[in-house]
Amino acid sequence: MAQTSLTSDKLYRTSQLSKLDVSSTKHLDPLEEIVGQDRARQAVEFAMSIKEKGYNIYALGQNGLGKRTMVMRYLSRHWQYNHPIYDWCYVANFQDSRCPTVLKLPAGKGIQLKKDIEKLMARMGKSLPLAFDNEMYYSRADMLKSRLSEQQEGALATLSQEANNQSVSLSITTTGEYQFIALNGEEPHTEDSFLELSEKEQKRFDTVIRELEIQLRGIIRKLTEWEEDYAEKQQKLDEDIATEVVSHLIVPLIENYRDLPQVKKYLKAMQADILENLDIFLQESEEQAALAYAALDKKLPRRYQVNVLVSQEENVPPVIVEDSPSYHNIFGYVENATYKGTVFTDFSLIRSGSIHRANGGVLLIDAVKVLERPYVWDGLKRALSSRKANLSSLEREVTLSGTISLEPEPIPLDVKIILFGDYQTYRLLQNYDPEFSELFRVTADFEDDMPRNDDSEMKYAQFISSICHDSNLLHCDKGAIARIIEHSSRQADDQDKLSLHSADIANLLRESNYQAKSLGSNLIRASHVEKALASRDLRVSRLRDHVMEGFVTGTTLIETKGKAVGQVNALSVLSTNDFSFGAPNRITATTSFGDGEVLDIERSVELGGSIHSKGVMILTAYLASLLGKHAKIPLTTRLTFEQSYGGVDGDSASMAEFCAIISAISGIPLRQDLAITGSMNQFGQAQPIGGVNEKIEGFFDVCTIKGPKSTQGVIIPRSNAHNLMLRKDIIHAVEKGKFHIYAIDHVSEAIELFTSTVAGKPDARGKFKPDTVLHIAARKLDELRTKAAKKK
Repeated sequence: MAQTSLTSDKLYRTSQLSKLDVSSTKHLDPLEEIVGQDRARQAVEFAMSIKEKGYNIYALGQNGLGKRTMVMRYLSRHWQYNHPIYDWCYVANFQDSRCPTVLKLPAGKGIQLKKDIEKLMARMGKSLPLAFDNEMYYSRADMLKSRLSEQQEGALATLSQEANNQSVSLSITTTGEYQFIALNGEEPHTEDSFLELSEKEQKRFDTVIRELEIQLRGIIRKLTEWEEDYAEKQQKLDEDIATEVVSHLIVPLIENYRDLPQVKKYLKAMQADILENLDIFLQESEEQAALAYAALDKKLPRRYQVNVLVSQEENVPPVIVEDSPSYHNIFGYVENATYKGTVFTDFSLIRSGSIHRANGGVLLIDAVKVLERPYVWDGLKRALSSRKANLSSLEREVTLSGTISLEPEPIPLDVKIILFGDYQTYRLLQNYDPEFSELFRVTADFEDDMPRNDDSEMKYAQFISSICHDSNLLHCDKGAIARIIEHSSRQADDQDKLSLHSADIANLLRESNYQAKSLGSNLIRASHVEKALASRDLRVSRLRDHVMEGFVTGTTLIETKGKAVGQVNALSVLSTNDFSFGAPNRITATTSFGDGEVLDIERSVELGGSIHSKGVMILTAYLASLLGKHAKIPLTTRLTFEQSYGGVDGDSASMAEFCAIISAISGIPLRQDLAITGSMNQFGQAQPIGGVNEKIEGFFDVCTIKGPKSTQGVIIPRSNAHNLMLRKDIIHAVEKGKFHIYAIDHVSEAIELFTSTVAGKPDARGKFKPDTVLHIAARKLDELRTKAAKKK
């Protein structure tokens, strides 16, 4: 039965661009949307419209699909928001310095408050010392001091006079204590002169001195009371003067912030604290002043600084991309400062994280990077669940250290988190973290490809135009646009699809731009795109060249001419991170007397994967249904990939393996100028496989190396015909009849191509027509059964 090969027009779908009425992308409007991602865009739009907790987004898809670009474009151009944005500041808590207070201000007010406080402190730093350094203050203070001195001196003078009247003097010792001494005339008694006095006189002096000491103790208590009263009056004087100065300076500021109760409350608390800590502004010692002002910013005392944690310049929700999501980068941290060997910290050393900067907006993070960093995922879940940004010390949480640290007041959190990740990470989180589905309720699933038609090609052309405009590249002419669209179909492995891996297209455009500029062109043309593709292949094809060298030198055994029994050329794809290529493999099958088993050598030596083993089992089942329906097949067949030293997996060689087995059983040789790829089911029907373009190109290259022949070709499942986007040299060879691509629906068609003989179909009794391949195989099996029966 003759099989017809595919014509060249079925091997590649050219882009006609029938709706493109301009000569280049220069005159083509750029596409504002990300092409082909309507499903993901609608998911993002839905999530961003809901304010309730848990409607965060997991952007799902492979790298290079433009997930971040699409989200950023939507947020910048189409996100409708109607909520105010705030600045967040930390200030001192004058009641408890370990728990700084957070202030919530309208956007732009944080920096303004900081500047206002700095001006206030600068004015106070000048005004307060001047208020205490003038004649009026000195005269009032001297008056209070004079009154105290007069009272003290008067009381002591009266006591001293009374003592003198009784021949006793009041003096002060070198240690500052008061002492009564008996007088001998005008001079104090010596010890000898006092002993010469009569006993009565001595007792009189003792009695008088005891009575005077009692009076002295009473006066000293009075002196203390007078000093305390003086101190209170002096403090009252200082407070009155300070209050007058501070009120004069701070009241207008309080009035300016009357619409912000939190700020107003803080300014009043600051006013009270300044009055209690006037010495900060009146330091006489440089050492004390340095201690009060010790900071990175020495413009004002540390306790009155305003730490603007987040400042929004415009009233637009922030969109923050965190490329390095460590715990500190996301949740912030508290710095330490050192002053003369002493480590200290306070609210002014609190530093924001990206979650603070994104508050009121959106935070974009890579899911894998989040899971790689310790404690970050748990921290994110806590923040999203509580809707608070707690700035707690990671070191304190993960160690047993008793180090004193700050406990800042939490900041209310209103943020959307968008995680970018792949399917594997998504399944991992879904399966192992029950909170994930509650916190990330919206999945934005990005497509890998989109249907290819005239409308989508037009959108793709606009997408190419947007890259040229945004990246300041040379513009593409119509031929270049068509070639890029065709390459996109090749990337999608489908004539009827276009790849949505925008990063690959952007890279291709940049490389084509380089080629065009190198040749002095003012436009990117199809030839420049071809050179860029060829240059890229050259850079990444070292492994392919190494594999093909084996066919050149003959170290890898393969036949592309003649016929052989039990031997067939199968096709496989080898891949590196950034390049895939096809290479043929020789599959051989041998038989020996046995009980119908098909032994997969690859599986026996643990080089075959489970999918490959499944394919072998399926072809074994089909083989048994054809040749072993009424009696066991009296053969054991051994199947292997020759010169395969790595793992083998996938079922795309099952049709090739079946053909090799039929050849081994029947003894009919198979053409070696043909190669085959495709899997089969238990009824022998051909099933599609992946990498069909690379597989065909790999065998074509080997045929070229070994010596081209006009009968050479490849057999593929018909269901793979729409995947063909082959190289131009193969298309030209097919056009000239020098290479052939056969599309089949059933493995029997492959047998007929390999053997040039009708495969045969079983009739109702399970018999085959004479001279068919399966009839010959069945006849040989019957002969073996007969011989085996005679031996018994």
